[in-house]
Amino acid sequence: MTQNNPAIRSSGEKEARWKQAYGKTIGTDRTIRNRSGIEIEPLYGPNEPGADYIEKLGYPGQPPFTRGIYPTMHRGRTWTQRQLIGLGVPEDYNERLKSLLAAGATAASFIPCNSGFRGVDADTVDPLLLGTCGTVVNTVDDMDRAFQDIDLAEISLGLNDPSPFTLLAFILAVAKKRGVPWGKIRGTSNQSDYISHFVANHMFFRLALPGARRIFVDHVAFCNAHVPLWNPVSVVGQHMQQAGATPAQTMGFTLSTAFQFAEDCAARGLDPEKFLARFTFFFDISISFFEEVAKFRAGRRIWARELKRRFGIESENVMRFKFHGQTSGADLTYQQPLNNVTRVAVQAMAGIFGGLQSLHTDAYDEAISTPSEKAARIAINAQNILKDEAHLCDVIDPLGGSYYVEALTDRMEDEIVAVIDEIDTLGGMYAAVEAGHVQRAIGDSAEAFQSTVDDGAQKIVGVNAYQSDDEDTESHEALERPDPERIDAYLANLATFKQDRDQARADTALDDLARASDDTAANVFEKIVESASAGATHGEIVARLRDVYGFGHPLIVA
Repeated sequence: MTQNNPAIRSSGEKEARWKQAYGKTIGTDRTIRNRSGIEIEPLYGPNEPGADYIEKLGYPGQPPFTRGIYPTMHRGRTWTQRQLIGLGVPEDYNERLKSLLAAGATAASFIPCNSGFRGVDADTVDPLLLGTCGTVVNTVDDMDRAFQDIDLAEISLGLNDPSPFTLLAFILAVAKKRGVPWGKIRGTSNQSDYISHFVANHMFFRLALPGARRIFVDHVAFCNAHVPLWNPVSVVGQHMQQAGATPAQTMGFTLSTAFQFAEDCAARGLDPEKFLARFTFFFDISISFFEEVAKFRAGRRIWARELKRRFGIESENVMRFKFHGQTSGADLTYQQPLNNVTRVAVQAMAGIFGGLQSLHTDAYDEAISTPSEKAARIAINAQNILKDEAHLCDVIDPLGGSYYVEALTDRMEDEIVAVIDEIDTLGGMYAAVEAGHVQRAIGDSAEAFQSTVDDGAQKIVGVNAYQSDDEDTESHEALERPDPERIDAYLANLATFKQDRDQARADTALDDLARASDDTAANVFEKIVESASAGATHGEIVARLRDVYGFGHPLIVA
């Protein structure tokens, strides 16, 4: 009877393929037993999977990818522990990075000073503002010091690097200086998504929309050709969710943005089979535990299906929905900040059960300041505890098959598809944000959620419920400002760098950059890399591009 049932026969073939892929990927699997001595299998499912199971869940590493994009998922290889660091001057960053790597972090994540996000050099702003929210990096020499003693060929890098991507340009210049082939540079342009900046993160929006669009596609083309292990695309749902979008809206807007980017790259003549393989995603993970798990499971399913429908993708490797998750700072509270340790742990578990590929856990004091070193260490140890003590990596998709989780995943899929359909009706994500549709939708959702907090329907511990009578007993001192002497020394180094560089070479490179910006046959990012190598600073590169494309003014909607 089993052999004559097509659904069961198909399931048997897919299960056999999964087992083969699992065995090949995992090598020698370890025997895992819980504290009661019960042996734990890598995957659990129904004894006789039917057609509905195969269509909606399937097996890990196979379409529709509901149960994960790799055959072994975290049992074979845990997520990358990528802690965000940004403080002080390059030497401060270097010290903190080495400390976190020693504590168990497995990759680097770099965030620049707010002056850098605004597209200017450090010597143009009040020194009191420097290094308080990120690391001051304006030159290739700065980047060299930030990664001193760090092997760029061995570490994966996450660069919070909005258009025009000067941080990657500096990294490539440092790699060239050290003799590291660009083919060995791995990581992601974490903030390449200019649409999310235009909508919800205005400080990151440096150039007007048409210019940002042009440089984005040039960035993808350059990296695909010259930095093959680099992910030039990180479609950012985090900004929209932190601005107030619901989890379902966030996934819908994010996927619509990814489709827009793919269409723009294809229109340039790039090969979808190649560039889509390097698309990645970056999401906020809220404390709404099951909703977040369902969001990610549904997102994987939709992405695989739509790549085939919209772009003719058949390769399962290209269909993989690779995403980084960051626990939501929007859920953290200034009041009773130690409660944030629990919030972060719940958020992290949602991301892990949702099948993420890398994870940043917020420090409990991030609602107050840039994290202290102690708080950052607690945050990375939260991941270590979940991985090594709680054994969350033992089973693939452990919530799969739950009546609630599967029903919620289906419902979230419906909600997400409805958002995508609406964006398609408006002409795509670029047109939708130009018209202000996305911004209005996010604002409406933010207002609706805040009303539930205001009327007490949504309880937030320490804010509108369970307040402490003596808040002073739980106060936390914000991280001190960067050492003024180090800031002064940095500014002196920057002045020396500008004085000692080959000014004629830097000027020529910047002139070439300006000409390329007006030439559709040129690759603008290539000229940005050349300008960085020639000694041009971050602020100088951004200024030249603003002269051509205009300043990045976001659309403010009522």
